[in-house]
Amino acid sequence: MIELSDKEKIRDWFRPEVPGPLIGPHVMRTGHGRILVDDPAEPGTVLAETGGGNYDLSGDPAGLDCDKLPHGFYRTDEDFAPLLAERSGELHRWPRVVHELTGEPKPVPHVAAGLRLLGPGDTAGLEALSPELRWITETWGGHAAAAASGLAVGAFVHGRLVSVALPFYCGERYEDLGVITEAGHRGRGLSAACAARVVEGVLRRGRRPSWSTSPDNLGSLRVAAKLGFRLVREDHLYVTGFPPPPAS
Repeated sequence: MIELSDKEKIRDWFRPEVPGPLIGPHVMRTGHGRILVDDPAEPGTVLAETGGGNYDLSGDPAGLDCDKLPHGFYRTDEDFAPLLAERSGELHRWPRVVHELTGEPKPVPHVAAGLRLLGPGDTAGLEALSPELRWITETWGGHAAAAASGLAVGAFVHGRLVSVALPFYCGERYEDLGVITEAGHRGRGLSAACAARVVEGVLRRGRRPSWSTSPDNLGSLRVAAKLGFRLVREDHLYVTGFPPPPAS
């Protein structure tokens, strides 16, 4: 597979855009990640990649000419599953549910924390998050880029960043949200408050918010419902090389 420099050539590859993991559109829009193809002149197989091991694999399985595939999370169809198992080893099918906010967001209660957009000066705050929460910036290439994007919202308690929401994937039509809160500060409405601010920004930009999670992640589902998101489809990712993450 060859990295594609002229990404405009495959823009239509990711259309029509649907809510959910927008890996290819995110690379196209933000520049964070890369797109590999079997043939730069006439792509028949496309592998889009963002940080954190998030991949979108589509097209003709016969064009996948690499002997090994990296471990990670793959948005792809069942035609590629045998190749994923053969070239990545351990393979799991991870159920997902995708929600969309089709109307106006529900109002959320005021929280006892300082909420604001993050900026470049908040990189250290993101770096100080618990290790299991630092995935929140992976699709942006790391903490500095996520902080500088102007799209992330954080909640601060006693000057410490304890909750973050941001568009984990940014597409042309949809932005798929990600949100984390430190364990000791959950149950206080911080995730919903941060996500609500991010939703406002998504709507101002003329896009629609979506929310992807696993069906056993009850905390995430509660936050989505609190904001007014509704289920639009059941989905799945293929996870290679390790078991799917537990619900948090």
